[in-house]
Amino acid sequence: MSGAVLVAVAAAIGNLLQGWDNATIAGAVLYIKREFRLESAPAIEGLIVAMSLIGATIVTTFSGAVADWLGRRPMLILSSIFYFVSGMVMLWSPNVYVLLLARFLDGLGVGLAVTLVPLYISETAPPEIRGTLNTLPQFTGSGGMFISYCMVFSMSLMDLPNWRLMLGVLSVPSLIYFLLMLFFLPESPRWLVSKGRMREAKKVLQMLCGREDVSGEMALLVEGLGVGGDTSLEEYIIAPADENIHDSNMASNKEQIKLYGAGLGHSWIARPVTGQSMIGIVSRQGSVASYGAPIVDPLVTLFGSVHEKFPEAGSMKGSALFPHFGSMFSVGGNQLRNEEWDVESVTREEGEDYQSEGHVAEDPDDNLQSPLISSQGTTMDGDLVPQGHGSILSMMQGSMVASTDETASGMGIGGGWQLAWKWEDKEGPNGRKEKEFKRVYLHQEATVFSSRRGSITSAAGNDVTMTGEFIQAAALVSQSALYPKELMEQHPVGPAMVHPSKTVDKGPSWRDLFEPGVKHALVVGVGIQILQQFSGINGVLYYTPQILEQAGVGVLLSDMGVSAASASLFISGITTLLMLPSIAVAMRLMDTSGRRSLLLYTIPILILSLVILVLGSLIDMGSVVNAVISTISVVLYFCFFVMGFGPTPNILCAEIFPTRVRGLCIAICALTFWVGDIIVTYSLPVLLESVGLAGVFGMYALVCIIAWMFVFAKVPETKGMPLEVITEFFSVGAKQKVEAAKSN
Repeated sequence: MSGAVLVAVAAAIGNLLQGWDNATIAGAVLYIKREFRLESAPAIEGLIVAMSLIGATIVTTFSGAVADWLGRRPMLILSSIFYFVSGMVMLWSPNVYVLLLARFLDGLGVGLAVTLVPLYISETAPPEIRGTLNTLPQFTGSGGMFISYCMVFSMSLMDLPNWRLMLGVLSVPSLIYFLLMLFFLPESPRWLVSKGRMREAKKVLQMLCGREDVSGEMALLVEGLGVGGDTSLEEYIIAPADENIHDSNMASNKEQIKLYGAGLGHSWIARPVTGQSMIGIVSRQGSVASYGAPIVDPLVTLFGSVHEKFPEAGSMKGSALFPHFGSMFSVGGNQLRNEEWDVESVTREEGEDYQSEGHVAEDPDDNLQSPLISSQGTTMDGDLVPQGHGSILSMMQGSMVASTDETASGMGIGGGWQLAWKWEDKEGPNGRKEKEFKRVYLHQEATVFSSRRGSITSAAGNDVTMTGEFIQAAALVSQSALYPKELMEQHPVGPAMVHPSKTVDKGPSWRDLFEPGVKHALVVGVGIQILQQFSGINGVLYYTPQILEQAGVGVLLSDMGVSAASASLFISGITTLLMLPSIAVAMRLMDTSGRRSLLLYTIPILILSLVILVLGSLIDMGSVVNAVISTISVVLYFCFFVMGFGPTPNILCAEIFPTRVRGLCIAICALTFWVGDIIVTYSLPVLLESVGLAGVFGMYALVCIIAWMFVFAKVPETKGMPLEVITEFFSVGAKQKVEAAKSN
């Protein structure tokens, strides 16, 4: 996990450079317009600032698709190069036209960093701390702003402040960023898996997780390639294979399902039930009217049912569930190593990493058809028979040794979720029954039954009596990506779980964007990005010194002999300094309170601060009082913005899309971000001239009210959930909305 933290810190330097640039141009533009006599040309002034945004918008239009093609790392390296070159050109800038070119190149670097850093961190961070790590870009961005404001303020005290030097210093930290990207940053393991580069992905995961056994993570990433519209919600009661689950109305146990996982040592029996899981209850209602909020999207309540009614993230591990059996879904505890391996597993253990028998891959991509999960013996009717002492499917060499670290479970995928598979019948195209694997994401219900009898209603409406230890679990079930139909003949001994090589090098298709789950996620992502920008943050950010100067902040420091321009820069620097502890609070709360809660509780403070700023502008209470009110309002606005509305949209957009279209979709959201940013930034000088400070902030307050309503109705809580589970939930929610629309 320390590896994931260090990688996130390194990647977040790209946002430090963005914050550095934002603050520098905010201060330097005071002197640029004096040298080039732009006081009477606000459009040119706005263009100098907005040129960076134009470059960011252009590069964003293709950054996602190219990142899905070439990888995340090369694009971040390219971002650092653009930062460095633009800094050198701004240091030269003999006229406005060269300065505009430099700002355009700077925008290319900003656009790549802002778009891809959250995506990269989401794909490399553990679910339990993904929100914290993805808040780092906001922290480093504000830190870069503070450092830059300090530098610009000190330069402003000179007799002849040099704006070229202010802007050109950017090349120094960008060089450090380039070296880190080139020599330290690994490629995203999810991207590597999508390209079939399994060996490289395994090495990256081992570095990020800090352990050798990454079998569960590898399986999860491969399964993430197959997210589609066939996901269904099921509810089970689950017990070890040697416990008893009896149906009082049936002599046989035909409803029982055997679940298989990535570790060795246990088999588990599941029985479909209804009416017990909170996820299932919300799903079956199809509406949240009974929850007192009919305007809320059912998907929001579906996500909320995971966090409100289930144990805290990570609770499904260790002996808390089955103290006498070890971890529920793993080989955890201090079990002895099972020596009864099949020949294939032993071969891999001795060094043939992901190699098929008799084949040595010279290229890392040649191992696509090696089993990720070893083949098993079969009975005459095709049912799986686990090898050894009731062991479940073996997955790669790391899982063949019982781990003493329960967090390294072969089936645990983070956030209290577990990955398993079931082997069941399906009806083939000719009407005959066939066998297929389905992936199962399991989450424990709040109720745990231990060493006692209990009863529950089965999916068939029967009364099921249980003795021994068992749990209730909600399950997301869909077609497994690990068992392509065309590869059966290569493993006639039994079904071998292999990488779906047909998906390798298949770029994202625009048709994928029209899948119900992806469309639903795009509504959330694009909507939250539009509202974030039109809440006015970047307009206020770029022009904070001028806004404060217009509000009369110079009065506060006039007795010290500080000019109005320097005073506004000083207070802007203090504002960014106060933002840092606010972001630190957000980092702590992002994975505990959650993304949705932070938005719902911080946006009202934004509204209040904007309203106070409007009133302070309209009511004349004296220059000092007005200046104090304006300063407090701006500080409150910034501090609470960076706690919620600042980092959360990028975090959400990096979480809610499937792997195969994540780069493309996050680019669409980022494009929305930059278009809104350009409109707000370019129009702000004109708006200040026409409607004044009160009118501008009144508009922003209205947008913030709309934003709160949108978050309340449409934005789900994604804290602590694996990315693949989040996209499965969107698929389920969208599918149910389509079915509900058809029934109406």
